[in-house]
Amino acid sequence: IINRSGQHLLELINDVLDLSKIEAGIIGLDERSFDLYQLLDTLEEMFQIKAETKSLQLRFSVEANVPQYIKTDEKKLRVCLINLLGNAIKFTGDGGSIWLRASVKKMQNPAESEIYPNSTSDEQCLILFEVEDTGVGIAAAEIDTLFDAFVQTEAGKQAADGTGLGLTITKKYVEIMGGDIAVDSVLGEGTSFKFKIRVFPGSSSEITVATLQRAIALEADQPVYRILAVDDNQENRLLLVKMLQPIGFEVREAENGRQAVEIWESWQPDLIWLDTRMPVMDGLEAARQIRAKEGKTQPQTVIIALTASIFEERKGEIIAAGCDDFVRKPFQEKILFDKMACYLGVRYLYQELPLLGSGSLRRYFVSEKPDSFFWPLLAQMPRNWVQELYDAVNDVDEELAIEIVDRICESHPTLAEALKDLLADYRLDRIMDITKSSLK
Repeated sequence: IINRSGQHLLELINDVLDLSKIEAGIIGLDERSFDLYQLLDTLEEMFQIKAETKSLQLRFSVEANVPQYIKTDEKKLRVCLINLLGNAIKFTGDGGSIWLRASVKKMQNPAESEIYPNSTSDEQCLILFEVEDTGVGIAAAEIDTLFDAFVQTEAGKQAADGTGLGLTITKKYVEIMGGDIAVDSVLGEGTSFKFKIRVFPGSSSEITVATLQRAIALEADQPVYRILAVDDNQENRLLLVKMLQPIGFEVREAENGRQAVEIWESWQPDLIWLDTRMPVMDGLEAARQIRAKEGKTQPQTVIIALTASIFEERKGEIIAAGCDDFVRKPFQEKILFDKMACYLGVRYLYQELPLLGSGSLRRYFVSEKPDSFFWPLLAQMPRNWVQELYDAVNDVDEELAIEIVDRICESHPTLAEALKDLLADYRLDRIMDITKSSLK
């Protein structure tokens, strides 16, 4: 209880600080060009694991005319989308669905351009974002106060987390970006949040793009690195496991500091990713006990703390407890791999990634071929072939799915090409849907 109260207090302090700055007019509009597709790609990846833990269907769709590069306040837009997606996942029951949609709306009249009086409506547009879920919904009586500070719906109170400020900050940020937000909800059926913001066209030349590389494996002739992931939140542990195991790390999990110490004694991991706030025994006490048991033994286990703290004093406390370093939450995959390379000397094999939006994000576009395109083509196929393809994608066996599609390249080239496009964009969900419908 004390731990949960501490985490809630930290979230509350962070949100109150943000809201206070907004109300004081300290927070303004930081307009810069950025890659909208990349932002959405990152958010989808971030929330996909959380969705999977509740068996939720998470779908992102972006109309083909939404520009890849836009100019507005990226950080504020990210906060708005994270708040809305986080709420959608929190309040949607197992097996439900969540959608994020983005579309373009042209300026309708001069009044909509007031925020940029020196520009023309041709230079800017409105981008409409919608986050829809099939969750618990919001009672009509609660809608009017939904965006008020510290006000939580009945569902929010039952969730026992959150500060009651997320939607307030979201609304303020949307307004700073020259837009507005609305909500439509039916109790017991779901909720839809829609907000639009004014943006300028961005330029890729204004964006500093680092070489896009992703670690995909460990180089040969290295030891098997043992990594211990310690966090009381199952979703956070799953995120670490899914990042590290496919690369070649051996990973074990602990849900509190006491378990971490026990696993450390029996398994001797090379590195520990250690959450600082946990029940039973917190991360810093676990670090102290491990260091005390190690004594002067060399080499010592590398301990890197994971913390949501915004306070600089916390860094000194973390290091004093025996941690080698710390990473702030939410963390980026690259930072974790870089830290392990720094402290363990890990060497990776990298995959050069294409620039986002140059084809890799076709899976977002609602302009991709509709189901009605596939149904007549699949109706011509033998039922056992459709069943075989459905089974392959249901088992997430991409190689087998590709092999099955390859068999019809000559006899049914139109269908084969369309299915290969979906496979190339990892749209196994689409293939599963259309083949399942065809088998009915």
